[in-house]
Amino acid sequence: MKIALYARYIEETSRQQFVQLTEILHRNGVMTEEVTETLPDKHFDFLFSIGGDGTLLSSVHLIGNRNIPVLGINFGHLGFLTTAGRYDIDTLVLDLLAGRYSLEPRTMIHMKAITPEGKNMDTVVLNEVSLHRLDDGSLLSTDLFVDDDFVATYAGDGLIVATPTGSTAYSLSCGGPILTPNSACFVITPNGTHNLTLRPIIVPDSAKLKLVTHTHSQDFNLGTDSRRQHLPCGTELILEREKFSIQLVRLHNQSFFKAIHQKLGWNF
Repeated sequence: MKIALYARYIEETSRQQFVQLTEILHRNGVMTEEVTETLPDKHFDFLFSIGGDGTLLSSVHLIGNRNIPVLGINFGHLGFLTTAGRYDIDTLVLDLLAGRYSLEPRTMIHMKAITPEGKNMDTVVLNEVSLHRLDDGSLLSTDLFVDDDFVATYAGDGLIVATPTGSTAYSLSCGGPILTPNSACFVITPNGTHNLTLRPIIVPDSAKLKLVTHTHSQDFNLGTDSRRQHLPCGTELILEREKFSIQLVRLHNQSFFKAIHQKLGWNF
């Protein structure tokens, strides 16, 4: 077995647990290779994402469509997407080697951005695509089309399109619903809209979404998972379900609702 170890940054307080992880893997005959900006063109059975949810989101872009399962080890704070914590390393390795785990496919969004100048940009996201105004004095207006049918113009701070995975992230903080990972849909959540009748809506992930922005400012802020950039207003965003999925590792004693209980404090 060979495992890629990916960590954007390991704090000194976590260095001991990182060393412990590699030692346990090597003791059990597992080969490891630390990766950073790119993933070598080699066979890997798993990729360990070591950090928080932001690190795991970044690992998605390392893997692309190579179908390498991702196992997140939380060296950060909330770690909603991660499989285990820094103090669960012994149990984690034993369960993995014994095959006591399952693979959970997660839907991705393929986003194409077309600027008014005709420039194209393609990217893939696991959590959400979010639009946000840059100028506090100007609303961001976003026209939403679903399969070429006009839905509404959302005027406010911005708009979020989230996958089931991303429904527990930014969308949730703006009042969006929680979707189970196997839900075949996207949730569209307005952020600070001035029209209170515009509520979050759920659409099938077979739909094609188009977002067109308007504002008095020249640019708006586009978020794709943990990455941010400025794009000119008038840019069209085309969102569709990506053809491939990311496989997250879940141990035998874990479930989505257990994670909800533990991470979000339900029933406590």
